[in-house]
Amino acid sequence: MPIIVNLDVMMAKRKMSLNELSEKVGLTLANLSILKTGKAKAIRFSTLETICKVLDCQPSDLLEYKESD
Repeated sequence: MPIIVNLDVMMAKRKMSLNELSEKVGLTLANLSILKTGKAKAIRFSTLETICKVLDCQPSDLLEYKESD
């Protein structure tokens, strides 16, 4: 998949657990886990905005495009 989700990297930089992020963002652990592992097929802009607000980052800190081999 050419889009890579770096949510775990940003969470580590902010020293935030999945449980804490889940509470602050208002998403279930299951949905955040799907996003964190890169298995999500889509993300709402409102969700992305909230995650960026909580982690104090830009969307480009969370999402990265890589060419397929």
